[in-house]
Amino acid sequence: MPFTLPPLLVDLPRNPVLAVGIPLALGSLSGFPTYKVVSTAWYEGLKAPPGRPPRQVFPIVWPALYAAMGYASHLAVQAIATSLTPANKAAAEQGLALYWGQLALNLAWTPLFFGLKNRLAGLVDLTAVTGAAYYMTYKLHGPTNGQTTWFLAPYCAWLTFALYLNGGVWYLNRNYELKGKGKADL
Repeated sequence: MPFTLPPLLVDLPRNPVLAVGIPLALGSLSGFPTYKVVSTAWYEGLKAPPGRPPRQVFPIVWPALYAAMGYASHLAVQAIATSLTPANKAAAEQGLALYWGQLALNLAWTPLFFGLKNRLAGLVDLTAVTGAAYYMTYKLHGPTNGQTTWFLAPYCAWLTFALYLNGGVWYLNRNYELKGKGKADL
């Protein structure tokens, strides 16, 4: 039996303003707590792999990526509505389902990594986000004649870079202990 998205998750990205605005708003809400946490001794004290950008880069890059992925969801809904073949329609529906799934996983990363200070849980989550984003890009490429790929390729590239950073931070700090809490990551 094929998976069917709730109608609301198909209807919301029909409107391009909502399609872009929803991930922007949710991403901002998810990332807001990090503005306080990023300046804490915990984050500043972590060893990082080579190439970590200054923290001022993240509030510039992420809104652009959220906007691009949101617009890709709009293009996916258009492809669902205009697909001439059942295979293209099914691929676009699967791509849209992957969009919502990877967005939820993406939004969970900040509370895991910064809120719980759990680098390993963040790494596991980010691995799932990255895999889902690549697969979403693949599924949407055909039904949208490659249009979504232009919006999602930078996101996939940044996720790959973020995965490197998160993996490096986890590896370099795997023996780091939180005061009074034992091992931070098992």
